[in-house]
Amino acid sequence: MCIAVPGKVVEIDGNEALVEFEGVKRKIRIDFLDEVEVGDYVLNHVGQAIQKLPEEEAKERIKLFKEYLDSFEGKQNA
Repeated sequence: MCIAVPGKVVEIDGNEALVEFEGVKRKIRIDFLDEVEVGDYVLNHVGQAIQKLPEEEAKERIKLFKEYLDSFEGKQNA
């Protein structure tokens, strides 16, 4: 199963962007997208931005992703 994770672009350097994923910052490639700007939200898949997202949609996906991950808390030691 492949999951693309939404994050916010905080810095751009050529074809790479520093993207924040809930407090974690990673450099990813932005070659596939046109006109990426600081403040944009993108979907990251294995280190490559594959899609720009409207802010509200990105925030909703982040919320759902958190809920999904939170559903596993406490089950690891059961």
